[in-house]
Parts: sequence; C-alpha cells; structure tokens
Amino acid sequence: MTNFDEIRDLISSDLERLQKIIKQSLSSNSPLLNKIVDKYLETKGKQIRPIIVVLSAKFFGAEVSDGVLCGAASVELLHNASLIHDDVIDETKQRRGHDTINNTWDNHIAVLVGDFFVSNALACAIRTNDFRVISTISELGKELSTGEIDQIDVAKHHSIDEQAYFSIINKKTASLFQSCVKVGGYSVGASDTDIANLSKFVELLGLSFQIKDDIFDYFKDDAIGKPTGNDLREGKVTLPLIYALSRTESPRHGEMRRLADSDSLTTEQIETLIDFAKAEGGIEYAYATMERLRAEARSILEPYPDNEAKQAFMSLFDYIIKRHH
Repeated sequence: MTNFDEIRDLISSDLERLQKIIKQSLSSNSPLLNKIVDKYLETKGKQIRPIIVVLSAKFFGAEVSDGVLCGAASVELLHNASLIHDDVIDETKQRRGHDTINNTWDNHIAVLVGDFFVSNALACAIRTNDFRVISTISELGKELSTGEIDQIDVAKHHSIDEQAYFSIINKKTASLFQSCVKVGGYSVGASDTDIANLSKFVELLGLSFQIKDDIFDYFKDDAIGKPTGNDLREGKVTLPLIYALSRTESPRHGEMRRLADSDSLTTEQIETLIDFAKAEGGIEYAYATMERLRAEARSILEPYPDNEAKQAFMSLFDYIIKRHH
C-alpha cells in the first residue's frame, strides 16, 4: 500500500455505504437547505476522519457494521460543521478550490447550516446505540470549540510559543483523529488498552497532519484552495515561524518578533515573515518534527500483528507527510 488511493480502495464499499448514510441524514424539507447541502457535498474532502473510524474497526479485527458507519458519519458531520463555522469566523472565501457557503450565500445561512450539521452529527451518534460513542462525539464538540477559542485568544494576545501551538492543534486536529479511533473501537468492542494505543498513534498522526497543513501556507499552490500567508493574515503563527522566532541569535530576531506581534500585517510584511521562517530553517524543523512523530507512532503499532488495516495506518502517516495538498 503506497498511496492514499490504495487506502481508499481497501474500504471503498464501506465508504459508499457511508456516503448514503450522510446524504440521508442531511435530507430535509427545506429546498434551500437541500440545495446548499448538495452543493457542499460535491466538494467533500478526502474523508480522512471517517476512513480512520473504518480502519480502526478493521484494525481491531471486526466487520464494519452500520453502527461503525453511523459513528463515522457523526464524526464527519461534526468536522464539517466546524469547517463551515470556521469559514465564517475567518471570513474565508474559498475552501478546496470552491466558494464557501458564507461566500455563496451569507454568514447567517452558513451558521445555520453548520448548526444543522451538528444536529445531524448527534443524531447519527444516537443511532449507534452506544453511550460511549455519544459521549465521545459530545466531548469532541467541546474540544473543537475550545481549540478554536484558544486559537483566537492566542492570535489576539500574540502568544507565540511552541507549547501553545501544540496545545491548540491537539484540540483542533489530533483530538478529532483520536475520537475516530474511539468511535471505531467502541463500536466493535475493542479493549481499552488497544483503543488507547491506537488513539496515541492517531494523535501523532493528527499533529503531523496539522503541521503539514501549516507548511502549505508558506508556499503558493492553487490546489490548496487558499492564498499563501493566510494563517498570518488571520493572526495565526505556526510552527515554522515559531521555530525561526525562537532562534534569538538571529540578527533579525528583534525586528521579526516585533513584526509578528503587529495587530495587522500587510502582504509585504507577511512575505517578509515567510521568507524569514524559511531562511532560519523553519520548514526543515517542521519536517523533522513530523519525522520524529512518525517514528514514535510506528513504535506504538510495531507489537501488533500485521494486517491490511495496520499497513493502511502506516501508509496513511506516510501520505500525510508527503502529500502536496
């Protein structure tokens, strides 16, 4: 298994069943809402999160039941609700190369659609008939919200620190991946120890996923669907620049620190900070961090017997680091 398409092929029939569950759960009596949902579903992403739910069930040696898929749908709907709300907060115009709901319609509509997704995420969780799954989805909603609030607070107060950065991405991304494992594991009766081990693996996977996402912001690539420097434009300082600013021996440290602390940045200033991060080895440091996380993650799964799901998880980590968008 060497690429993401092969991972998807392994569970293609399960993903087809998942799509039907998601589409059915989002059906409503509102023509406008149905139109918005249909358009949104056309631009769905790679569905890494429900893939993790399904792979978790297989990793634990179980069949992928409707309960597993309802849990996967719940996670995916909650994740997309957070994206829709994030687009409103960040005033994002495009995502995945397509206009966002708030850009096509308006913020009021987008907030309500996001709320609709949250409601259906909870409904799907209830359909699993497993209180632990319902509790996991509830806790995930809290984590996603507090992660976003913490990120806004950090941006507002210019708190630039690697510990704060990892705390935020753990809440916003890694916790979501961990919830996927819990949903998959609880749905098939896996042991607490095995769930904890695989949860740690995907926590490291989630951290690497977000680091790689942040690296994209330092390079121009139309395939990503957002402009270069967008994070800095929104006041978000990410790992490459955090590392560069930590190198106090740099002759430009004071100047760049003051610039990063500015309340607003011009396009030219953003480019200056990006160039500084690159020149000080920030990109290399971010890649080295992902490699360290991958090595730690591999050691967690090493004792487990080889099967297709284990190989898929290993390959998924490789894909996360090597992907181009």
